[in-house]
Amino acid sequence: MELRHLRYFMAVAEERHFGRAAEQLNMAQPPLSQQIRKLESELGVELFHRDRRPIDLTEAGRAFLEEARLTLAQAGHAMETARRAKRGLIGRITVGTVASATYNVLQNVLRTYRERFPDVRLTVRELSSPEQLLALEQRQIHIGFLRPPVTDEHLHVATVAREPFVIALPADHPLAKKKRISLRTLEQESLVLFPRSEAPGFRDQIVNICRSAGFEPRLVQEANQTDTMISLVAAGLGVTLMPASIQRLNLAGVVYRPVAEQTPPAELYAAWRADETSIATLALVEVIRIFASLTKDHAAT
Repeated sequence: MELRHLRYFMAVAEERHFGRAAEQLNMAQPPLSQQIRKLESELGVELFHRDRRPIDLTEAGRAFLEEARLTLAQAGHAMETARRAKRGLIGRITVGTVASATYNVLQNVLRTYRERFPDVRLTVRELSSPEQLLALEQRQIHIGFLRPPVTDEHLHVATVAREPFVIALPADHPLAKKKRISLRTLEQESLVLFPRSEAPGFRDQIVNICRSAGFEPRLVQEANQTDTMISLVAAGLGVTLMPASIQRLNLAGVVYRPVAEQTPPAELYAAWRADETSIATLALVEVIRIFASLTKDHAAT
């Protein structure tokens, strides 16, 4: 049995006349009658009372009609699903991200993508940069939002954010009264940082920023999560440097102040496999490239 046989049957059932059904199907009546006989032979039942005018469905024919409608509707849905998948309109994508990306660029990228492809199911996993590199290698995520460096030649990378650093410090800290804070004033402060295993590039950048200001940072506290680091700052256990978007994390007991000196920006990368073929994923890559171009243009100005 083929789908066309169901369409032939549906046409005859709706028209209740072989001649009119043949016209609807743009075919001659004899071949249509033959195809209906072939369908009945395959099913082992008669579908129509041919001795009535107009012809009528048998009890088996009425039962078969409902199933034929459902089958044709499901087949149409399946074909449309395949076409939408080909255009990247449906599918599943797993995105990895560092926590700090969720305060800025990630939400903008995913919102734009969702508006364009509302039927693609997105799963977001919070992972450290090293964990994302491993997840990309093992195809556990499709795209990662992570901190540099990314040196794997099997990955494509785009810079999606460049932000100035701000200093997070307890609200009752003497330096909190200043509008801007010089890095050199942090020489005697305890720094709260990510462990190097969690964010090697980001940690090294902060350490190098301090060294460029003329002092070796005092690394006293470590935390694996961004919100935990800020909580430690609120508890008075130290201060930290973070990308400016962290200010969206409005935690009681913490204030954020710009760095007085000019420092290298905190960069955020999007990375995906060079051999990626998923149309839904590549559509997200195109959205990412748009944001990357805006980041590039902003840096140029």
